[in-house]
Formats: sequence, structure tokens, C-alpha cells
Amino acid sequence: MLNTDFLLYLMTGAFTGLLSGLLGVGGGAVIVPILVIIFTALHFPDAYIMHIALGTSLATIIFTSISSARAHQRKNNVDWQVVRRVALGIVIGTLAGSMLAAKLHSFWLQAIFAVFILFVATQMMLNFTPNAKRPSPTGKELSLVGGFIGVISSLVGIGGGSVTVPYLIYCNFNPRLAIGSSAAVGIPIAITGTIGYIYTGLSITDLPKYSLGFIYLPALLGITLASMLTAPLGAALTQKLATGTLKKLFAMVLYIVGFKMLWNLL
Repeated sequence: MLNTDFLLYLMTGAFTGLLSGLLGVGGGAVIVPILVIIFTALHFPDAYIMHIALGTSLATIIFTSISSARAHQRKNNVDWQVVRRVALGIVIGTLAGSMLAAKLHSFWLQAIFAVFILFVATQMMLNFTPNAKRPSPTGKELSLVGGFIGVISSLVGIGGGSVTVPYLIYCNFNPRLAIGSSAAVGIPIAITGTIGYIYTGLSITDLPKYSLGFIYLPALLGITLASMLTAPLGAALTQKLATGTLKKLFAMVLYIVGFKMLWNLL
């Protein structure tokens, strides 16, 4: 019989997968705040709750990003040349970000995440997409931008889509190609970030049982299993539901989460 904790992880994964398929959002924006609530209720060490939530979120994104990238590849919506050029910067930036996160107090990680959540909510509420204004970026620029995306992604536990997609569209990429390429970029972000959070957490002695560094394995398993089942359902529902309205409602939820996290820090 499943225990209550694992059922919560399954529910988190089901909710995340549904939103990911339905609205094209998910990842850290959904998983991290839910895990913070669960881990706090389970009395995980306060100093490492945010680290464990971020690391576990990145670990789940390995599976979702691979699945998403494969789906986009079947529709020829991935520019692998861009992915390769950005990958080196991504790897370096993500490792640097995970090392930085290990040194930051949970207070600052929560503050960074809350501000990021408010940014995502505003982007969704306004349905903001930059107009294409410039030619395709050079390889050097892609490496530098990749480093920036990697640092941000590892600090907030995301796959980078909320940063990568607007940037590629601004660089004159077709929106579908930008989204597909962003999904593929999420693979090195998630893998490198997971490695970083495992490495930096291995020396911590008072982490919860079943932790691998800052990755909490029961949460990883439950979220991954459920999200893989519900993501296709969410994608199917996009044809039947008013996703624009749902995005605005979800943005309001993110505003509440972001401001609540900031309020708790005061």
C-alpha cells in the first residue's frame, strides 16, 4: 500500500504533467513550490529544503525534456545546430549555478525563486512574446547566452524554456522551432543540474533518508511516473478547453505563490 507521502508526489506529478501538456508550462514553476510545502510538513532540515526541492525538480525535468524533445523532433521542430552551439555554455552555466546554489542560504534561494515565479506569471498574464528583430545569433553569442540560461535554470530548478523561447523568437526563430529547440536545450540543463545538485549534496550528513545528494528519490520517482501519464492527457485537452483563460488563471495562482513566498521571508 502506498504511503501518504508518495501519494502526494504522484499527485504533484499528475498535476504538473497535466499543466505541462495543457498550457506548455510546468517544471520548476509548479514542482518546486509544492515540494517546499511537502518537505516543510515532513520536517526536512530547514537549511536544505529549498536545495532539495530545486535538485529534485531538475532531476524530474530530465525525463520530461527528453520526452518533449522527441515529440518535437518527430515534427522537425528542433534546430540541433543551435542546441549544440548553446550546449557548452549551458553545461558550464548550470554547473556554476548549482555550485552557487549550494553556497547560498535557503532564504536567498527562495527569494530568487519567488521573483522568478512573478516574472513567469507576468509573462503568462500578458501573453508576452517578443517580436523578431534580429538575425540568427552567432556561435559565441549562443555560448554566452547558454551560460546565462544555465545559471538561472539551476538556481530556480527549471528547464529554461521561459528564458530560451523568448530569446530565440527575438532572434527571428519560428515560434514552433523556438519551443522545440528549447525542449532539447532542457536536456543538458536538467542532466548537468542534477549532477551538480548530487555532487554538492553528498557531503551533507543530515539530509533525509533516500536522498542522493540534494535529490530526494521518492519524490523523483512519484512525480516522474505520474507526469508521464498525464502530460498526453493535457495535450489532448488543449483542443477542447480555452487555454488562454486557463493560462491567466494559472498566472494568478503563480502570483499568489510568488508573493506568499516573499511574504514568508519578511
